Amino acid sequence: MKGFSPAQRLRLWSAVHTWSSLACTAFLLLCCLTGLPLVFADEIEALQESIPAVTDPAAVADPDGLLEQARQRYPGQVIDFVVRDDEAPYLTIGLRPSVDASPASTHRLRFDARDGKLLKEIAAADSGKLDAMALIRQLHATLLGGFAGGLLLAAVALLFLVALVSGVAIYAPFARKQPFGTIRRSSARVHWLDLHNLLGIATVAWACVVGATGLFNELQRPLFALWSQQNVKGMLAGHGNDNAPIPPAQRYPLRQAIAHVESVLPGTRVGTILMPGSRLVPPGHYLLWAAGDSALTAHMLQPVLVDARDGHIAAIAAMPWYLRVLELSRPLHFGDYGGLPLKLLWAVLDLATIVVLGSGLWLWVARRRRAPLHG
Repeated sequence: MKGFSPAQRLRLWSAVHTWSSLACTAFLLLCCLTGLPLVFADEIEALQESIPAVTDPAAVADPDGLLEQARQRYPGQVIDFVVRDDEAPYLTIGLRPSVDASPASTHRLRFDARDGKLLKEIAAADSGKLDAMALIRQLHATLLGGFAGGLLLAAVALLFLVALVSGVAIYAPFARKQPFGTIRRSSARVHWLDLHNLLGIATVAWACVVGATGLFNELQRPLFALWSQQNVKGMLAGHGNDNAPIPPAQRYPLRQAIAHVESVLPGTRVGTILMPGSRLVPPGHYLLWAAGDSALTAHMLQPVLVDARDGHIAAIAAMPWYLRVLELSRPLHFGDYGGLPLKLLWAVLDLATIVVLGSGLWLWVARRRRAPLHG
């Protein structure tokens, strides 16, 4: 901003801060309010389910035995996918009435992977329903607006970062005149202005991290979908015509396929498996999605195509570097990689940000009702 006097620069930064903040405040308040329960999503869902976490992954039931239970319960139906839960001893199996049946007709069987007991059956009509936490998660991620909602929140995150940078630029001259942490009490407006500034500067580093990772999360979704459409589908298409379907009794055991992939890709855990017969997988293959086995790498996915005849790995689609970088930002956004102490810190900072947003809005309204404040 060369050529501007200090007073002109301050007025310009003040205008940028005011209007960038106003444009995103309502959305940010919604994101902060929905983000608070999402910080503790694992704990809330564990209380709802009241089933203890898996302490020894090797002790869970044989997935092939659970697949056989599903086939006996619904003979003639097609097993579409298997999902292994990271947090609780669940194994969920999705079935469709026939190969040509619509994905909307898929119903699910949830088993306790410790003893093979059927816990719950989810009808096809209920599969798309969102529980309370899923609804909050969708509201936080897309405002329930899908792709368009995600783009809107990406713009909100960008405006938030602009507001943070301009806020620091405004606070710097004030900080040179007053000791850090000063809260004047000459009036309610002055008191709230100083509190707004203090909380804002105290949380600015965290807010930058959350704002930037929120932006990265919104960018990740369309980029991941594009990569899946181009690279993963291209990998699958290259193996689509080289074999015929294999009867379940002749397939390579799923448990061994999982172990083989996890040994070839150390530091990963297979979570989702698309079965032979799925619309998305070539005949005679499993598609195993392996993710990192730590909190920071849990979203680093690698799809692995495994031959269902002999268990050899037919292909691996490595996630590109830019998606790996974006995926690393996801745990940072919710602070769910450092256990309960870090989650509590995230919650306190989230509440402080709500105060900053609310006080900033109140100050703007008060300023329009009165003469401009000079501090």
